[in-house]
Amino acid sequence: MIIKCLALDDEPLALSKMASYISKTPFLELTGACRSAYEAGEIISKTKADLIFIDINMPDMNGLDFVRTLHNRPQIIFTTAFSEYAIEGFKLDALDYLLKPIGYPEFLKAANKARSYFETVVQDQKKDPETKAYLFVKSDYKIARVAVNDIIYIEGMREYVRIHLNSGKPLMPLMTLRVLEEQLPADRFMRVHRSYIVNLEKIISVEHNRIVIEGKVYIPVSEQYKETFQKFLISHSLG
Repeated sequence: MIIKCLALDDEPLALSKMASYISKTPFLELTGACRSAYEAGEIISKTKADLIFIDINMPDMNGLDFVRTLHNRPQIIFTTAFSEYAIEGFKLDALDYLLKPIGYPEFLKAANKARSYFETVVQDQKKDPETKAYLFVKSDYKIARVAVNDIIYIEGMREYVRIHLNSGKPLMPLMTLRVLEEQLPADRFMRVHRSYIVNLEKIISVEHNRIVIEGKVYIPVSEQYKETFQKFLISHSLG
């Protein structure tokens, strides 16, 4: 597969080097090389970008703030001369973090990490949701394999979702509930609220307009999804 890339750096030499690295890598395609966040925003609005190599320290808007403004955000690899920004990059769920000066071996290692991510995601998306036994989600700089049966419920949190699991602490990938909903088996998972998807097999009871999930967690059922959930209850009721 070919990954469409955008390079963003206010330093001409650094930008030229990054663009040349992208151009010489067979599975990457350079769609633009920009010296400002404004210019990058214009290109992204007109041209699809799968991945952005972006400098953090820029005069008009730093790379961290620029990434926060993006809707339908491409994957991100930050580049900077200052290692203290790594934590902020981590919080934005970047694929990787390159410390300047960047040699081609370091660049290629990050690019291969991006390729592995995209290949994993594409292969997973091609599967029929009804037959999926597991999903791959990117969280905390790694791609985690999540067994579908291990998911208790999923909570939407603006740019992130929190996937609550039987087996351990929640995962927080950068995605929307809608995207995740499309990848889950519809016979086992249901959207019951703007901010919640539940594993129907984990329901213990229903109290008024609240679902009680394993672990005594209460999930509200909103008016928008109430009719669909009621139909599910009726179809699985005795008498």
